[in-house]
Amino acid sequence: MNNKIYVLDTNVLLDDPSAIYDYKEHEVMIPLAVLEELDNQKNKTSDIGYNARETSRILDDLRIKGKLNKGIELENGSSLKIVIDKEKLKLPPHLSATKFDNRILSTAIELKESNPEKEVVMVSNDINLRLIANAFDIQAEDHKSNGIDGEELYDGFIEINTTSSIIDKYYNDKKLDPQELDGDFNELYPHQMVQLSTTDDKNKSALGRFDGKKIVPLIFDKNTPMGIKPLNREQKFALELLLNDDIKVVTVSGKAGTGKTLLALAAGLQKVTNDKIFERVLIARPVVPMGKDMGYLPGSVEEKLEPWMQPILDNLNLIIHSNEGSYLSIDQLIENNFIQIEALTYIRGRSIPNQYIIIDEAQNLSKHEVKTILTRVGKDSKIILTGDPFQIDNPYLDKVNNGLSQVANHFYEEQIAGHIMLLKGERSKIAQIASDLL
Repeated sequence: MNNKIYVLDTNVLLDDPSAIYDYKEHEVMIPLAVLEELDNQKNKTSDIGYNARETSRILDDLRIKGKLNKGIELENGSSLKIVIDKEKLKLPPHLSATKFDNRILSTAIELKESNPEKEVVMVSNDINLRLIANAFDIQAEDHKSNGIDGEELYDGFIEINTTSSIIDKYYNDKKLDPQELDGDFNELYPHQMVQLSTTDDKNKSALGRFDGKKIVPLIFDKNTPMGIKPLNREQKFALELLLNDDIKVVTVSGKAGTGKTLLALAAGLQKVTNDKIFERVLIARPVVPMGKDMGYLPGSVEEKLEPWMQPILDNLNLIIHSNEGSYLSIDQLIENNFIQIEALTYIRGRSIPNQYIIIDEAQNLSKHEVKTILTRVGKDSKIILTGDPFQIDNPYLDKVNNGLSQVANHFYEEQIAGHIMLLKGERSKIAQIASDLL
């Protein structure tokens, strides 16, 4: 057994109940205050409540191995122990002894003092608690069982420098073996987007997509679905994923104004109204935490949804104005069942076949909620998740553990999936500057 003691904060278990198994051959400590916080959360109908109950079930199952307050051995070589608060907490007088975070911190301090030969690590997704722990000379880190580095979120494209002769060959052959390129490009992923640029003075470039074997030209490079024209490189990449019927799961991330929702809606309407590939576009976005009944809000379902769905309606209006003289109108699209606007609350339990599904603001969903949605996708459907992982309203989520980032960083090796991160704002100059500076 290694000489490390990991003290788990409540938010770690609320995010991932199986986190107790992530520290092989080390000691895992759960302060009593964590169990009390879990008990306070267990009745919630959201993902938080589910994870609180699941953590309690896991710990209850482990009781057969022995007394948790004495410590038990886990199958992965680690040990688990529930630590009871000392009568007098190890805290300076100005820190409240009734605050859960302070009681958890006190447990870590006590463990460090009573185990000087071991390294004590506070594991928390709460930045403030990690900072306070460091102030008490306690090592602190966030929980990364998913193996995703928050500074290296998968962006879905790569820039490769090569010679003009290679680019000429690519244009002539309509394909390029990555092994022909200088450097190690054996780690390209299915549907990863590529820009080839010259290192010589010929100033040539080319865009492409890795199809799993070769780099191939973009199929939909010249497409303008529903009159919406891509305005930059990343938007071209996005449409390549959104319009390809073989790619069933697409994640599009980016800051406000980069065109995520607009491109997804335009591609979906193109596939439904013109190409007749799907029956309808199903649009949903987080309105309230999943599991909370829409009946808590006043008015009819339509009245409840309207303020939350206004960004969708704004984008639909922009698409309609790009098709002057067309029969299109929002009312007609809804009446003809080309578009269905739905609350995520009602998706659980359904099977959704042959539809172009758009989940907007997916960064406000947890991994469990996104899993619930993805398992509703029926035969011949395609699902798009859009959002900004750097603008999250859910206090229990961050840029790494949110549902959008989780799908992007776990599906990138799958042949049916693709991801692109949009970089350049196209809404307006004001929106771009505000997004970058504020």
